[in-house]
Amino acid sequence: MTERTDGTPGAVPSDAEMVRAALAAAATADPRDVPVGAVVFDASGRELSRAANAREALGDPTAHAEVLALRQAAQLHGDGWRLEGCTLAVTLEPCTMCAGALVLARVDRVLFGAWEPKTGAVGSLWDVVRDRRLNHRPQVRGGILEPDCAALLESFFTRQR
Repeated sequence: MTERTDGTPGAVPSDAEMVRAALAAAATADPRDVPVGAVVFDASGRELSRAANAREALGDPTAHAEVLALRQAAQLHGDGWRLEGCTLAVTLEPCTMCAGALVLARVDRVLFGAWEPKTGAVGSLWDVVRDRRLNHRPQVRGGILEPDCAALLESFFTRQR
């Protein structure tokens, strides 16, 4: 039996539960940052790390939720920087930087909520993660809880205008 993301014993979290955890992470973003959340789970479904976008808060152009969560997970996973067997759940389709980072980290699966047609790099604008020239290609499933993930972003951008 594994521990679920909410701390209770149970089965490995479903894809929707994993993206729901990413939504909870997104809700913790600094009000100046685009509310994107990412959570890394190990093969047993145990949460290793979670993060929200922090580019504005940290003044760091690489402080995307995915990168921050991957960094934290790598410290805990026990195989150095390799996150083999892990799943990255994120509220928004990863950009090219984040797609490259998750490929290099050897993440097994990527789950995301909202599609990003302007900058998405796991199926929308580009498909970095499934490029046959790469030596690692994670499984990808997008559109999980898409309305909820998109609503969070729409609300943020409405406030910005």
